[in-house]
Amino acid sequence: MKRATAPARPLIAVGAGLAALGTAALLGLPSLAKAPEARLTAAASAPPEGTYWHTRVLLKRTNPRQVGSGANRYWVVQQSLTEEWSAPDGRRWGGYRELGAYPKSAADRAAWRRDGSPTKWTRTADGQTVSLSTKPAKGHVTPVRGENTFFLAGQRLTYDEVQRLPADPNALKTWLGQAARVSQVPENGVDRYITGALPTLLHRLPAPKEVRAAAYQALLTMPGVRSGGKAVDGSGRPGAALSINYEPVSQKEEKIKVTTDLVVDTGTMLLLSESQTSLINGKVFPNKTMTQTVLQAGWTQAEPAVPALP
Repeated sequence: MKRATAPARPLIAVGAGLAALGTAALLGLPSLAKAPEARLTAAASAPPEGTYWHTRVLLKRTNPRQVGSGANRYWVVQQSLTEEWSAPDGRRWGGYRELGAYPKSAADRAAWRRDGSPTKWTRTADGQTVSLSTKPAKGHVTPVRGENTFFLAGQRLTYDEVQRLPADPNALKTWLGQAARVSQVPENGVDRYITGALPTLLHRLPAPKEVRAAAYQALLTMPGVRSGGKAVDGSGRPGAALSINYEPVSQKEEKIKVTTDLVVDTGTMLLLSESQTSLINGKVFPNKTMTQTVLQAGWTQAEPAVPALP
């Protein structure tokens, strides 16, 4: 393993292995020699199929506070586009663009019209400062500073190491469990850590299709994960549905339950969409409820640019 915040230093002899989290590894983290090994295979790396691994993601989330005036209070949905380009040498570029807000439901649209159909908001209905507009912003694209590596479960990997990730579901879970333990994740949180990391392999990293397939199959075996059969994403694309139900967490007088719903294209083994719903004492919590639609994921020759409007 190699630590994430200090110069890379191999701690696993075969294949340059995992990367441990944080500088704490130098300050007494358990030695990998004392932990179960989860080494990368020595198989040859697949050559990149393009100049950049590219993802284009549409995010929609309800603003946590209502806007409007008087009796005309309503919820609005914020939209944004995020794009990322990763070269095999680890260099990355990020693009971002706000797409404009819109009233959430038919009732919200009616209240918005009664409110004069505003195209921007500077205050919420309860007087909080906000900056919202119905019109798209110009957007931007910038290089991502830092180490030229790929991130998985808190670990920093080279392109070759991503290619050599286990293509067997059980071996992949063992690998991620090792990452969790070296990162000092409590034992009762390891399964949740693994479950949270697996969807990353379905779109964000340039992993081979066989590794993505292993990630999908591994998800089906994790606690709290349920197959939902056939489904379509927000763009109408067909795929297989997965639902991840995390154990409720109690904080003082509140009981929080989080559900994540995935739609996966099982032909390409790429994530199509991911939706998160949070309930507090049985009621939807808008600020923690969102949907991400993966509009594109794959290799491209196109250079990084400001995200174009969908």
